[in-house]
Amino acid sequence: LKPHGHPHGHSHGHSHGPALPPSPRATDIVWMVVLGDGIHNLTDGLAIGAAFSHSLSSGLSTALAVLCHELPHELGDLAVLLRAGTAPRTVLLLNLLSALLSCLGAAAGAAVGQSASHLTPWILTATAGIFLYVALADMLPEVLRGAEGPGEGTWGRFLLQNAGFLLGSGIMLGIALAEGHIRAWLQP
Repeated sequence: LKPHGHPHGHSHGHSHGPALPPSPRATDIVWMVVLGDGIHNLTDGLAIGAAFSHSLSSGLSTALAVLCHELPHELGDLAVLLRAGTAPRTVLLLNLLSALLSCLGAAAGAAVGQSASHLTPWILTATAGIFLYVALADMLPEVLRGAEGPGEGTWGRFLLQNAGFLLGSGIMLGIALAEGHIRAWLQP
């Protein structure tokens, strides 16, 4: 019998020794993703806090919009961090620390909204501008980039991207239309 009790001589692709550290480039990518996500979460929190200071229905609709936006964003960050060689436990810890910045942003947004309510529209405008910037600077080039080869999934990619855009627009329209009903439902 060979090592590990196996009668054959090939390896099973795992090692019991220490894992190799990620390359410096992968470490840079991890910190860029975590730092960018933290700043992004801080602005999300500012928007949610300012919206809740305006009204409960505005806060709920903003929180729902941010949730719909953040779910795929965080899953994408998770994939990038895992692909860079970060251990799953470390990825969860980094995401938790990054998410705590949204709580800090929410507290700051609510505090500013309560003490200086005239600034709430400016906070909401700035965060909306940041959302638009991220969409146009980060996502639009990806949408406009062609398939890997000529004719490879061009229509499928086009339909999937437009279905995602229409779904997101429909959710936002639904939130906007339901906000008055939510406000009436929340009133005592």
